[in-house]
Amino acid sequence: MAATELYTKYARVWIPDPEEVWKSAELLKDYKEGDKVIQLRLEEGKDLEYCLDPKTKELPPLRNPDILVGENDLTALSYLHEPAVLHNLKVRFIDSKLIYTYCGIVLVAINPYEQLPIYGEDIINAYSGQNMGDMDPHIFAVAEEAYKQMARDERNQSIIVSGESGAGKTVSAKYAMRYFATVSGSASEANVEEKVLASNPIMESIGNAKTTRNDNSSRFGKYIEIGFDKRYRIIGANMRTYLLEKSRVVFQAEEERNYHIFYQLCASAALPEFKTLRLGNANYFHYTKQGGSPVIDGIDDAKEMEHTRQACTLLGINDSYQMGIFRILAGLLHLGNVGFTSRDADSCTIPPKHEPLTIFCDLMGVEYQEMSHWLCHRKLATASETYIKPISKLQAINARDALAKHIYAKLFNWIVDHVNKALHSTVKQHSFIGVLDIYGFETFEINSFEQFCINYANEKLQQQFNMHVFKLEQEEYMKEQIPWTLIDFYDNQPCINLIEAKLGILDLLDEECKMPKGSDDSWAQKLYNTHLNKCALFEKPRMSNKAFIIQHFADKVEYQCEGFLEKNKDTVYEEQIKVLKSSKFKMLSELFQDEEKALSPTSATPSGRTLLSRTAVKPAKARPGQASKEHKKTVGHQFRNSLHLLMETLNATTPHYVRCIKPNDFKFPFTFDEKRAVQQLRACGVLETIRISAAGFPSRWTYQEFFSRYRVLMKQKDVLSDRKQTCKNLLEKLILDKDKYQFGKTKIFFRAGQVAYLEKIRADKLRVACIRIQKTIRGWLMRKKYLRMRKAAITIQRYVRGYQARCYAKFLRRTRAAIILQKFQRMYVVRKRYRLMRATTIVLQSLLRGYIARNKYQRMLREHKAIIIQKHMRGWLARVHYRRSLKAIVYLQCCCRRMMAKRELKKLKIEARSVERYKKLNIGMENKIMQLQRKVDEQHKDYKSLLEKLTSLETTYNTETEKLRSDVERFRMSEEEAKNATNRVHVLQEEIAKLRKELHQTQSEKKTIEEWADKYKQETEQLLSELKEQNSLLKKEKEELNCRIQDQAKEMTETMEKKLVEETKQLELDLNDERLRYQNLLNEFSRLEERYDDLRDEVNLMVSIPKPGHKRTDSTHSSNESEYTFSSEITETEDLPLRMEEPSEKKAPLDMSLFLKLQKRVTELEQEKQSLQDELDRKEEQALRTKTREEEERPPMRGAELEYESLKRQELESENKKLKNELNELQKALLEKSSPEVTAPGAPAYRVLLDQLTSVSEELEVRKEEVLILRSQLVSQKEAIQPKNTMTDSTILLEDVQKMKDKGEIAQAYIGLKETNRQSLQDYHMLNEDGELWLVYEGLKQTNRLLESQLQSQKKSHDNELEALRGEIQSLKEENNRQQQLLAQNLQLPPEARIEASLQHEITRLTNENLDLMEQLEKQDKTVRKLKKQLKVFAKKIGELEVGQMENISPGQIIDEPIRPVNIPRKEKDFQGMLEYKKDDEPKLVKNLILDLKPRGVAVNLIPGLPAYILFMCVRHADYLNDDQKVRSLLTSTINGIKKVLKKRGDDVETVSFWLSNTCRFLHCLKQYSGEEGFMKHNTPRQNEHCLTNFDLAEYRQVLSDLAIQIYQQLVRVLENILQPMIVSGMLEHETIQGVSGVKPPGLRKRTSSIADEGTYTLDSIIRQLNTFHSVMCQHGMDPELIKQVVKQTFYITGAVTLNNLLLRKDMCSWSKGMQIRYNVSQLEEWLRDKNLMNSGAKETLEPLIQAAQLLQVKKKTDEDAEAICSMCNALTTAQIVKVLNLYTPVNEFEERVSISFIRTIQMRLRDRKDSPQLLMDAKHIFPVTFPFNPSSLALETIQIPTSLGLAFISRV
Repeated sequence: MAATELYTKYARVWIPDPEEVWKSAELLKDYKEGDKVIQLRLEEGKDLEYCLDPKTKELPPLRNPDILVGENDLTALSYLHEPAVLHNLKVRFIDSKLIYTYCGIVLVAINPYEQLPIYGEDIINAYSGQNMGDMDPHIFAVAEEAYKQMARDERNQSIIVSGESGAGKTVSAKYAMRYFATVSGSASEANVEEKVLASNPIMESIGNAKTTRNDNSSRFGKYIEIGFDKRYRIIGANMRTYLLEKSRVVFQAEEERNYHIFYQLCASAALPEFKTLRLGNANYFHYTKQGGSPVIDGIDDAKEMEHTRQACTLLGINDSYQMGIFRILAGLLHLGNVGFTSRDADSCTIPPKHEPLTIFCDLMGVEYQEMSHWLCHRKLATASETYIKPISKLQAINARDALAKHIYAKLFNWIVDHVNKALHSTVKQHSFIGVLDIYGFETFEINSFEQFCINYANEKLQQQFNMHVFKLEQEEYMKEQIPWTLIDFYDNQPCINLIEAKLGILDLLDEECKMPKGSDDSWAQKLYNTHLNKCALFEKPRMSNKAFIIQHFADKVEYQCEGFLEKNKDTVYEEQIKVLKSSKFKMLSELFQDEEKALSPTSATPSGRTLLSRTAVKPAKARPGQASKEHKKTVGHQFRNSLHLLMETLNATTPHYVRCIKPNDFKFPFTFDEKRAVQQLRACGVLETIRISAAGFPSRWTYQEFFSRYRVLMKQKDVLSDRKQTCKNLLEKLILDKDKYQFGKTKIFFRAGQVAYLEKIRADKLRVACIRIQKTIRGWLMRKKYLRMRKAAITIQRYVRGYQARCYAKFLRRTRAAIILQKFQRMYVVRKRYRLMRATTIVLQSLLRGYIARNKYQRMLREHKAIIIQKHMRGWLARVHYRRSLKAIVYLQCCCRRMMAKRELKKLKIEARSVERYKKLNIGMENKIMQLQRKVDEQHKDYKSLLEKLTSLETTYNTETEKLRSDVERFRMSEEEAKNATNRVHVLQEEIAKLRKELHQTQSEKKTIEEWADKYKQETEQLLSELKEQNSLLKKEKEELNCRIQDQAKEMTETMEKKLVEETKQLELDLNDERLRYQNLLNEFSRLEERYDDLRDEVNLMVSIPKPGHKRTDSTHSSNESEYTFSSEITETEDLPLRMEEPSEKKAPLDMSLFLKLQKRVTELEQEKQSLQDELDRKEEQALRTKTREEEERPPMRGAELEYESLKRQELESENKKLKNELNELQKALLEKSSPEVTAPGAPAYRVLLDQLTSVSEELEVRKEEVLILRSQLVSQKEAIQPKNTMTDSTILLEDVQKMKDKGEIAQAYIGLKETNRQSLQDYHMLNEDGELWLVYEGLKQTNRLLESQLQSQKKSHDNELEALRGEIQSLKEENNRQQQLLAQNLQLPPEARIEASLQHEITRLTNENLDLMEQLEKQDKTVRKLKKQLKVFAKKIGELEVGQMENISPGQIIDEPIRPVNIPRKEKDFQGMLEYKKDDEPKLVKNLILDLKPRGVAVNLIPGLPAYILFMCVRHADYLNDDQKVRSLLTSTINGIKKVLKKRGDDVETVSFWLSNTCRFLHCLKQYSGEEGFMKHNTPRQNEHCLTNFDLAEYRQVLSDLAIQIYQQLVRVLENILQPMIVSGMLEHETIQGVSGVKPPGLRKRTSSIADEGTYTLDSIIRQLNTFHSVMCQHGMDPELIKQVVKQTFYITGAVTLNNLLLRKDMCSWSKGMQIRYNVSQLEEWLRDKNLMNSGAKETLEPLIQAAQLLQVKKKTDEDAEAICSMCNALTTAQIVKVLNLYTPVNEFEERVSISFIRTIQMRLRDRKDSPQLLMDAKHIFPVTFPFNPSSLALETIQIPTSLGLAFISRV
């Protein structure tokens, strides 16, 4: 395709611009052949006509597609020209904040003038081992490429860093050396890499200075060779320097400084050790104040001085030498202040006792007179004589400055030699990598000798660079078998010949220097005569005869001849040097010794170095035999020789190029000046590289990449199985001109612009496809929308019609309803009117009738009342009259009757006196007497009745009389009151008259008061209304304040909750950090221990060299020695014998700082443990005191019984507690496992247990009686035995028991007492002849425990019942009071209400009682069920204990015990879960079970954790034998054996996983059978019997835990090493979803293909590897929690490595790659679900990667998008979010880049987020591991030992 065909409408081009160098424009119409003008439109919208050059008719360069802009490699651009390169660099630097870019083999580094977080150790680790094209451009990538090529090709390498001052050369070289120091490490313990890095501060202080362009400009060139051994570890380094700018010592331009070291000295002048130097402010000295800028912003010279001194110390320059250096430097400063006074025009003098010169002479140790003399004179030697000539003041000043420069140059060389000496290695150097930090091309307004030498060096380097680029291009074409055509490139050999050839500029300069009267003018004339008009590169300025112009490869430079000869000679008066040589200051004289003595040892050529490394000898030094001649060599000659040596070294190495660019002259961060950048790009050779590449075939694609990218341009029939042929067929159709491309073996080569053409065709094809897709989708959407609208219209119509019909029916119903309403309304109105009239009539009638009735009633009432008054008055008058008459009548009757009675009495007296009368009367007297007697009786009865009536009447009479009296009294009082009333009436009438007058007055006053009251009322109402308003406002304010208070309270609670959550999280993080720190220290300790073992093995190997007469030691010696490595973990008492046996070998030196840290940490842990132990002791002492006080309060018992029973009781209590715990566990297990039908009443199991319970209770009753009998017998026997002193004194025993702090100690003491009692048969016989008493006690011990528990439960139940009865009494009292209150209330109520209230109360009372009874019933049911279960468990437990008690009786006891008829079932041999072995078989056990064991066979054929079980069973047997030496030896050998296996086969996953699983199982066994209650909860009774009895192995548990942590970390490292090569390829590069991500055009740097070949890893590879890991861990029986932690760690490594590579690879940050990552992560999540590991926390570790993938896919335009991104990416740091947005790269033209404004919006929103500034995740981070206790349900006695293990010497016990 012709190039002109690309200039169509809308094509974009670059046009020159004086301000921006190049501007972008767009064609408004197609270009046609022959057009002289092109119509363009600039980006700002301005139209212009661009005129073509009529001679060349060259079209403006085309602009690359946007998809190619921002590429990592400039050679990947389709159009390779200057504007494309400049624009790509600008976009990367300004928009993406990327300072590194590849340009073929060159790394372009732009100085950001800002500290960037891209040089940390995490970045170094990320680039380590990566291919150069796989990662984003970086100085570390170049360093890694050099390091890999050195190791792969076994060829020395060079990194050439160039650029002008301020471009960042020194920093780039420094980071390259830091990379080598970090990646390779050192081969010795001398920390060579630290020394290499420490040389930088020294060289910067003495060789760098502030210039107008750079605050830290290197004023010399240096080449540092970093030496490596055969394992490619740093062993040393060597430095060569070039052309130190000595003139800076005596002169600085405006705004510049001298070398940093002078200002550092002045800033540190106040230090005590610097007092003798008599320094002051930098403005005091002539040599430091000329620039007028003694301070650099942001730099503290005093601190820099400290760093310089520390670096000197690290490099072996001791304090005395350092002070010597500072003395010389201070002397130079004082020398600069020496002043001269002129005597005449040809002579001068120094004032006597001149202070600066005096100080200089004192510091230098020279004579003042000699120095002052030779500063003002010089010696001239002729053939016949010598004479002394005075010199002028100007000459004296120049001589002084020349001396200062010479001294500084000598000191500089001396320091360089000592640095080389410190970096020199005695080990043979295998290869090296050189780092060249040299000045770039320089051109100033005034250019002198220094610029000439610098540009000469750059000409040589550019020539070497051009040849290397040309060579690489030729090799690439030949490798791909493409026809080679010569590429024309700029050759600067003529310029180099002009400078260095015979009669060249340097040759003529040296010749002129030899002339007696040579001058700059004569030299300039010679140059004009020799080269002017003869060499095209040499020109003469028009207006000057003292300058010349050279056409360099970068630009034309005009040099001023003035000063060339003086600087080239570099003359110093010999007499001044002799004065300095005679100095008493040893170091100064050492500087001016002969060259052979001044040489550093590193300058000499070591015998073992290669030819290339021999060039490391400093070129400025001469051979010993030519000292006098070399002294006369000019500077130019020396520089040319050193440059030739440098070029020889570079040509013998593989070069790598770093070109540093200075973006602006003002040091503004991330500011790009196009003019300055273009100048440097032209000068540094980048554009030349581009031009060479563009001349050939710059764009290169592999066939697979081409097929993947342009598959869319092919039809299905065009796709063949042969990718190469498919690509050929496609290109033949698309590009007709076959010269535009070439087919190589593995790549397709394209001319410049062809890739852009293919991209245009691809974009057009995709655009057409997109239009077709859009058309179809839009049609489908519109059709769908139409159908949806039609359906909606029909639905709306249906609903509207239905609505209308319903409205019509509603109208009809409303009409009918209205008629009905009207009818009823009218009826209602009439009816209402009628009712109103009727009601009114009735009301009127009722009122009238009422009025008449009331009047009648009043009249009748008055009449009735008058009648009553009359009645009562008349009655009273009648009664008064009656009483008077009655009284008179009664009086008359009394008088009459008295008179008649007297008469009758007289008659009777007379008759009585007569006998006859008496006889007459006595006739029938008896009968009459009887009758009278009867009558008397009757009368007596009547009398009694009458008497009773009389008494009653008397009482009534008395009451009536009292009433009458009171009435009389009242009437009297009324009469008096009436009289008084009449008197008062008169008084009152008078008062009424007065009151009427007062009434009139008061009425008038009342009116006034009422008026005033109305006013007051109005005022008060108004005030009240105002107060109400204020009150309402206050209420509102109060409500608002309440709301605020509530809101604040809510906020405070929320903040407190948040703070609590944060503090909790912080505490968890602190705990994890502490755990991680401990595990890291443990890891470091294990590393040091391994190093110690390695060193010890080496020592053993060196010692065990076979000699005559020597015998071989035993094979078990090493294993025995290894036992002592764990002696520090044993207690001090156990450690003594081991220390005595330890062989007296010299241990390898450990890292003392780490050892001290570990020791400090151990002491802290011990102190914490001691404090916890003290607190536990205090609590136990308090509990013991309270217990003793309770016992003292109890009634005293007999001494012997009290002491003995207290000991037994304590043991019983501890046993009882254990049984209670077991009971609770069994109860829980029963509740969880058993069904309710099994334990329900009536069930068979229930009946059996109930029968057992009854039998057991009967037996308990019998045992109670036996216990009572035995207790009495025991007391009597003890009292009988006590005088014989056969047992321990009871009082001492009691005191010892009270002193014991722990119940466990009491139990152990009792067990010891029991053992001693068992062993002494004499005590049995002394206590009882047949020993029956002790055996009976042993047999009934468990029964006593049960009895005690029952007694305690009964007491507890009794207390509970008593409390319940008290509560019931209290409730009855309250109920009684409540009933009385209710009764009192009911009596006050009416009868009906009283009955209703009583019924209601009775109902509520019965309801409450019913509810209470139901609750009690439920509680009783629960209690019954609980007690039934407890009874079942107790019955089962008692049965087991009885059987176990019979088993525990010793044979001696069985012999002494009388035989009783007991039913003992016969059992087979019962194993105790122990393994017995001999002490001598221990090495064999360790060898067979640990060292020689194959994990695969054990995992497949045997139970998991079998070695751990076997080892623990052996430990159990040693514990059973109470053999502490055997336990210690076995555990130590086991631990050392595991360490040996892991050290030997530590890279095998199966081995590490197997021993991690077994170590954890061994640790769990030690915990499970330790006897501690916390670990015995899940044990069976049989397992509890297997607990350790004699030894507490808690310390060994800690040792095993530490060992498990080390194995876990080793397993993580092994898994990481296996997964590391797969992660990037499988998670990022491989296209799991084919066709989603398109391949962009590659550059010269080879990029890893995303297409899966046979050798590449895919996601399936990772998942298969994870399956392998998981199956291995499951087969080995690893704890599930531990598997989760391993998987979590593995997923963290996967996510971290993937994210780190994503952050360092711009080509991976695209939308399609985000989709690939999310799909890959979903596959990993699916794997977690399949393995039931979703709750392991592994998914959470992938959250940063998931969020990064989402960030690549979300929309990134508006503020809402920014808010969504900020809320979504909470697991990513701000630096990571911004980095991903900066790196986001569209793969297709339809995607858009992220704007800078959007990124700034994100940064503004995230500025308050407090997160780590670190860019990359720490892929080496290991989460702290925990080992949750996991007891085993496997019974030890059931374990069988397979014969395949070779453990026949072990027997089961």
